[in-house]
Amino acid sequence: MDREELKKLIVGPIATVPTPFDDDFEVDYRKMGDLTQWWVEQGLVTGRAVIKVAAAMGEGPQLRDEEWPALLRTAVQAADGKASIWCGLHYKDTIRTIEDAKKAQDLGAVGLQISPPVLNGPTQDDIVRHYSDISDAIDIGILVYITRGMPGGSIYPETFERMVDFEHVVAIKWGVPFENKYEDIFHLADRFNIIDNNGTPTLNHKLGGKGYINHTSESYPAHDLKLWDLMEAGRYDEADALYHSVEDDIGVFAGKVGKRTGGQAVVKKGMLAVMGWPVGASRPPSLPLTHDELAELYDTMAGWGWPVAPRAEVLG
Repeated sequence: MDREELKKLIVGPIATVPTPFDDDFEVDYRKMGDLTQWWVEQGLVTGRAVIKVAAAMGEGPQLRDEEWPALLRTAVQAADGKASIWCGLHYKDTIRTIEDAKKAQDLGAVGLQISPPVLNGPTQDDIVRHYSDISDAIDIGILVYITRGMPGGSIYPETFERMVDFEHVVAIKWGVPFENKYEDIFHLADRFNIIDNNGTPTLNHKLGGKGYINHTSESYPAHDLKLWDLMEAGRYDEADALYHSVEDDIGVFAGKVGKRTGGQAVVKKGMLAVMGWPVGASRPPSLPLTHDELAELYDTMAGWGWPVAPRAEVLG
């Protein structure tokens, strides 16, 4: 596919989906298939949203090398061509990232979220070479993941200016480097889809962005599809109010949980459980939500008016 076709495949709410595990912390592929079919039925389809598997909030770094391809295959097959399935690739050197990228392409991913090899402490020149070589090696899309909290993870607007001719680099997951302002990337919005990872989806859309990272779309797709439709209609005040009516509560709750245990998927998994889709706990050393935390989350989500599962089924 050419870059304009690929850009059409990364728009709207980006559902970074958790990996289902059984009681022994093994991947539950059957549940992943069932969930993917449900996400498609609920509207997370091509041109409206993205289903992103094995990313950081999807516990990709915790998966074995044989697990993430099987998880991706499961999602692709269950989506049956109806959804835009992307896959996260994390922190490896260029040679191994290309190997993984080709595997993901062969398994049916239409795009990849690719991190710079931060554990190698790359320079901006290294980062340009990294994405250039990957772009030349594959035929599917690349979403560049800025990991500004890690040494070598920031990527600056002037670096992206050097990537404008990389055919398969089609999107930027824009977490603003500490030296920049949010607006500094949008002169490139005609070349890359700018995906908000800053908690400001309406500002992103106003400035020409094409999508946003969120904590909610895999648990209740209707919420984020409504939010996206409001932004597409230019009804930004309503969209902003809707976003903060949920996201602010999640931020407070996640902050409390984060003092007890880490793990990017812990709260997401709790939210899915509240909606009637228990997907198991994250792998150690992360801990699951306690009963009291899950009860608090249940009450919070019910307060949003979401169609939560019966309380007894969730809390026992």
